Amino acid sequence: ITVTAPSETLARLSFQRFFRFFHRLAGMTGTAKEASGELWHIYGLPVVSIPPNRPCQRKIYPRRIFAEQEPKWQAIVQEVAERHAMGQPVLVGTRSVRASEELSARLHKLGLSFRVLNAIRHREEAGIIAQAGERGSITVATNMAGRGTDIRLGTGVPRLGGLHVIATECHEAPRIDRQLFGRCARQGDPGSARSFVSLEDELLCRYVPAPARNSIKNVLRLRGFASTWAAEQIVRWAQRRPQSMAFHRRKTVLRTDTWLDDSLSFAPGDVGS
Repeated sequence: ITVTAPSETLARLSFQRFFRFFHRLAGMTGTAKEASGELWHIYGLPVVSIPPNRPCQRKIYPRRIFAEQEPKWQAIVQEVAERHAMGQPVLVGTRSVRASEELSARLHKLGLSFRVLNAIRHREEAGIIAQAGERGSITVATNMAGRGTDIRLGTGVPRLGGLHVIATECHEAPRIDRQLFGRCARQGDPGSARSFVSLEDELLCRYVPAPARNSIKNVLRLRGFASTWAAEQIVRWAQRRPQSMAFHRRKTVLRTDTWLDDSLSFAPGDVGS
């Protein structure tokens, strides 16, 4: 075939500018409260919290924080095995395919039966994750796998505590962690969740300076309340930093859009006048 010329950008439009073209703009999500300030600043939209249809019975256990990756993975596998031995279904959320493969290898060594979803075959995975609430099931899934699929609990599972969700590391935005936890305890069902964090996770390596991480590692070895509190503050700070950076980037895009509107908002007939 004849090779065409390289593509040329004729126009560019940001998401913020595109959405503001609509005269009526609204949306629904379970994790909008954290972004209420930004939604008002950019779109002029207030956030209204709607109470759940039934009282939420989700139990969120305290986060477990480790200095290195290896003890974190050992603790995750141990919790999966303990819940599985009770017959309670477990859903483990990972940030990447690589992390899901790491966990799969460890579960395989223990001889545990599990399913892995990597958000590759969406139609098949929706059917698989719908069965994640069956008694004794273990499901390892990346965050995108099976999204939008309701997980119904199997017979007798509510008496065991419902679906137990494990997050293998924190995300840049806490609302994404809440989206993962929201897969359990839906529509008044029981459920529980816990997150595991290592100071060697990508989030902390990227946003926390090495000297600070090393200091917290030494503090964690003391194994006291103060050490746990200090590590928790570092994790929260690491999550706030990328959120702040992303918000400032979107504000910059918004200012650029406003400048373009003011500078280029003339009609062709006005040019010669």
